Amino acid sequence: MTEDRTDGPLFEGPSWNFDTLQRTHDAIEAIARDELGMDPYPTRLEVVSSEQMLDAYAATGMPLNYPHWSFGKRFAQQEMLYRKGFQQLALEIVINSDPSLCYIMEDNTMAAQATVIAHAAIGHNHFFRHNEVFRAWTEADTVLDELRHARGFVMECEERHGRAAVEEVLDAAHALFAHGIDRNRHAKHPDPAETRARLAERRRVARDEADELWLRTVPQHAEDGAAEAEADERRALGLPEENLLMFLEHHAPLLAEWQRELLRIVRWFSTYFEPQRQTKLMNEGCATWTHFEIMTRLRDTGRIEDGAYLEFLDLHSMVVAQPSFDHKAYSGLNPYALGFAMMRDIVRICTEPTEEDTAWFPDIAGNDEPMATLRRAWAEFRDESFVRQFLSPKVIRDWRLFQLVDDRKAPEYVVGAIHDEAGYRDVRRALADQYDPAVLSPRIEVTGADLRGDRVLHLCHWVEDGQQLDPLEARRVLRHLRRLWGYDVCLVERDAGTDAELFTFRSDEF
Repeated sequence: MTEDRTDGPLFEGPSWNFDTLQRTHDAIEAIARDELGMDPYPTRLEVVSSEQMLDAYAATGMPLNYPHWSFGKRFAQQEMLYRKGFQQLALEIVINSDPSLCYIMEDNTMAAQATVIAHAAIGHNHFFRHNEVFRAWTEADTVLDELRHARGFVMECEERHGRAAVEEVLDAAHALFAHGIDRNRHAKHPDPAETRARLAERRRVARDEADELWLRTVPQHAEDGAAEAEADERRALGLPEENLLMFLEHHAPLLAEWQRELLRIVRWFSTYFEPQRQTKLMNEGCATWTHFEIMTRLRDTGRIEDGAYLEFLDLHSMVVAQPSFDHKAYSGLNPYALGFAMMRDIVRICTEPTEEDTAWFPDIAGNDEPMATLRRAWAEFRDESFVRQFLSPKVIRDWRLFQLVDDRKAPEYVVGAIHDEAGYRDVRRALADQYDPAVLSPRIEVTGADLRGDRVLHLCHWVEDGQQLDPLEARRVLRHLRRLWGYDVCLVERDAGTDAELFTFRSDEF
């Protein structure tokens, strides 16, 4: 489809039409597949208005979602910021599905559309398809079906049970959104119906066998039996369990089946977004490096004009901008910028290594296979391991990274390491730790649930480095948790190193 334009630009000026989009997409995809060895999902481009893009923002970036008041609230907030010029809209939204959906704004110029196609339809799309975290946590060919089911089921529940009843369950589930992750992906969890039936049968048999004479004459055996029954119940419930939403879905005593399905839907969304949380740096770095490489190759071969390339460079510079720590716009390390810098550095190490690179990266230094090395990194790592493996002394120096030790027991901050020979490994280790999923969210487990007695749900928060829960937020979430469980909830904070009890929250106290 592009053979008649190989001797000239793909487009001229800012205007575009669907033929121009198709021609440019085909040329970009050809470079990605034939020259870079990339293999994205088939892509479907959807052109949307700015209001539709705002609506997609509000619905957590999904092409369709179930109705909930929080999405309308988010839409109003984003619209106000956009209309007043406090923030810009993203040029695109891409969905991890097969085929992949790439939403682009109708207000974009053609140079921006080409950038978006290279960034999202190729870069993100290839990463979605090949990264092991995404492959383990999501099934791209079922995403759109799951979204349609979620929307239809919630709307049906609102008609049958009323919007207030549905929103009460969804509000509580959203409060536990970050705790709907099944981190042990290979564990086989018991079927909830089978578990409940097995526990009921065990209790019935115990009642039939425990006659009054036996209990009166041999009480220690009854105690042993109770302890054994409690152990069996813990095993049947799969305790300890870190996936709070899944535990409630399977074992909450008072939930109706439609309420359990609502929890499963929210848990599915939580699982869908987890790989994106674990690979933000790599995903954006891959997409940013891809759009820069492809757009530069298009310019070098005369497929885009210098004016379009200058417009692209302006967009690219905004994407990779890194405000200084004392700038009012600073909000941490820009994943686009750091990811892009690390991808380019890997190419440099593979093609033009220094003695330092050879010492630090003997497996890839000078291998003259930059694309193979990048594709392997994109497929086999997540942010934490990627930084631990590939952050080089050169990038640490270029970014002037250092380690700041914040010990609340010390009277002042301490600089633990700087960008020099003695500090490179400490800086790399400290930065990698910040991307560790175990650090990004608190570790809270269900540790007990007495289904035969008071039915109190017991949870434990394992405190790392003194990072305890905010008391106000903890109490708010516990109210939602109690609403789903149906009975009182007790949350104990314990030091992960010493097992010492630090604080206890009880739902019956507020």
